[in-house]
Amino acid sequence: MGKIYVEDLRSFAEEYVLAEQSRLESGGWWQTPMLSSAPIDHRFDILPRVAIDDHLHPHDLLRSARSVVAIFIPFEPDLIEENKDGERPCRNWGLAYVETNNLINGLSQSLESFLGKKGFKSALTPATHNFNEEKLMARWSHKHLAHLSNLGRFGTHNMLITPVGCAGRLGSFVTEADLGDNAVMDTDEACLLKVGRKCGKCIDACPVDALEAKSFQSRRCWNRLNENRDLLDYFSDLPKSTHVCGKCAAIMPCSFGNPVAKLYANVE
Repeated sequence: MGKIYVEDLRSFAEEYVLAEQSRLESGGWWQTPMLSSAPIDHRFDILPRVAIDDHLHPHDLLRSARSVVAIFIPFEPDLIEENKDGERPCRNWGLAYVETNNLINGLSQSLESFLGKKGFKSALTPATHNFNEEKLMARWSHKHLAHLSNLGRFGTHNMLITPVGCAGRLGSFVTEADLGDNAVMDTDEACLLKVGRKCGKCIDACPVDALEAKSFQSRRCWNRLNENRDLLDYFSDLPKSTHVCGKCAAIMPCSFGNPVAKLYANVE
């Protein structure tokens, strides 16, 4: 069993995403993926408290696992710009959601195979819809795993803000490989409102008033996602699980980067 490094996985992910973009009729929707890793230590013990009470521990997926790997696939700027207008998501936002979930599942499976050839077992979960529809929380929350793996920080919109923004999709898995702590975030917060600065643009953008400075009405958001799928004719050929809106992520200070890091950089 040889040594493997997180840089190996990052290079693999970048090549995979490039290849997938060239294969799709749409041409893809993505910028360079980001990837972080963290050792499975005491930090993950808080998951039942900060997420859902029956949230899985990384060792529930694979007892021999030593690392959590978190992945973020950022959307390209043109897609985010297109989804800005109106109160309903654009057709391409829904299509990108479907194709990105497929991309993350395929990438995760390919990384599992890549690691397997090096002698390391891995365990995966779906990119989406592994959640309790009553509690509206996943038993394996990619957002919480990515936060604890220092891939990003939660914003007021309840999305994860990474160094390349919040507009994109997340995935995560566990592996026996000892990858170490490879954080990509260098600030404790990434939301301007959370560090006391004026913003709240995501609150204003929400078409159903699901967001407040310190609370998130998840049921309102969920109902809107279902409504969009049921009402929009241009989503009729997409899977029933196409639950999208994205207005709180479209052309915000955190859409393409970490505004708190930029704030601190300007102060220095």
